[in-house]
Amino acid sequence: MRLLWSEVHKRRLLRRIWVALAHAQHEAGLVTAAQLDDLRAHADEVDIERATAIEDEIKHDIMAELRTFAEQCQCGGAVLHMGATSMDILDNADVLRIRASFELLSADMRGICGQLADLIDRWADTPAMGFTHLQPAEPTTVGYRLAQHGQDFLSDCSEISRVTAGLLGKGLKGAVGTSASFVALLAGTDTSAVDMEARVMQLLGLEAFPAATQTYPRKQDWFALNALAGLGGTLYRFAFDLRLLQSPLIGEWSEPFGEKQVGSSAMPFKRNPISAEKINSLARYLAGLPRVAWDNAGHSLLERTLDDSANRRLLLPQAFLIADELLRTATRLLGGLHVDETATAANMQTFGVFAAIEPLMMALCKAGADRQQIHTRIRDHAMQAWETVRAGNPNFLSQALCSDEQLLRFLPADEIAAHLHSGEHVGLAPQRARTIAQALRQN
Repeated sequence: MRLLWSEVHKRRLLRRIWVALAHAQHEAGLVTAAQLDDLRAHADEVDIERATAIEDEIKHDIMAELRTFAEQCQCGGAVLHMGATSMDILDNADVLRIRASFELLSADMRGICGQLADLIDRWADTPAMGFTHLQPAEPTTVGYRLAQHGQDFLSDCSEISRVTAGLLGKGLKGAVGTSASFVALLAGTDTSAVDMEARVMQLLGLEAFPAATQTYPRKQDWFALNALAGLGGTLYRFAFDLRLLQSPLIGEWSEPFGEKQVGSSAMPFKRNPISAEKINSLARYLAGLPRVAWDNAGHSLLERTLDDSANRRLLLPQAFLIADELLRTATRLLGGLHVDETATAANMQTFGVFAAIEPLMMALCKAGADRQQIHTRIRDHAMQAWETVRAGNPNFLSQALCSDEQLLRFLPADEIAAHLHSGEHVGLAPQRARTIAQALRQN
């Protein structure tokens, strides 16, 4: 990803586009074979030092690179950039970089799909205490909890695929997008401006917007940044859940922690979730970048203003580098994710009996109990048991319910106890988890 957004790669792409333009103009009879061969021979000889020296003098980066390239091509330099404006070159180069960056991310995302699918399948049937409002609720399974993140990740894969497939270049349309310079240049040849543009884009492997100003529509950047921010949101939520579950008060999940890893300079016992926190930190920053892209699109006044140029030099590389690092970090985290089955079972033992109250009430009602009276009776026991748990003592709710004479009028103690095994109260969670795992593998 650093290579794709490096100055060297950018300048090679600029030269590739200049050569493609010269190629199309050669086919139109405007550039000789010798001139084209000369340009091709020097296309990879990027000289940043020379280009920077020229830019210091003329204050125009594209013209500085153009002059550097032309200096190297004694035969072909004179025909470089004929009819073009700077953004004919730079905007197409940017789209090539954006597309290659999305393709690189997509490859990493396919790996994460496989990791998530394996984890979901492994833990699909393992009961775990569910939490709503950060309070114990009803049981879920570890795999089903992971499947929620997998489902979100699949939507990110789909969106990034959609945005990548829809990327378009500016094409070769000149200073305000009318192609007037190319129409004049090609007058008297058998090639139209439309034909020349199509040929250049064919050589670059891009399609062009049918209409553009001096730049391609900046709304395309906004679509790209939104897709990256959406990916960041999915990984953010997963990392935040992990941080909650790694807290010793829950202690069910933990991220990898090396044998010699240090958690704190002051507290040697600490096992801080630094990878999850890193994901949250970077994703939070990434989430703010689409707003800049929105402003660039909204403020692209008339045929072009330059107030997007400086921030795009930061915006695009930062967004893709952050997304790349998020995926790399998530890959390492998922590869070493630890699920503590003992802690998971202990939390079920402590809180699961509360979740079993609803199916117990349904069984008592079926046996003839008054629903309102039973609700009040069970609630009294539950509130007392909850206070006991909050004080750090064992949960006595099961024993209290199994010995309650009012309840025993409708169900025997062993049947009441059977209903309080909340680990079986997970509904369709295992099946739905495996459905998501299958979809991840097919992605």
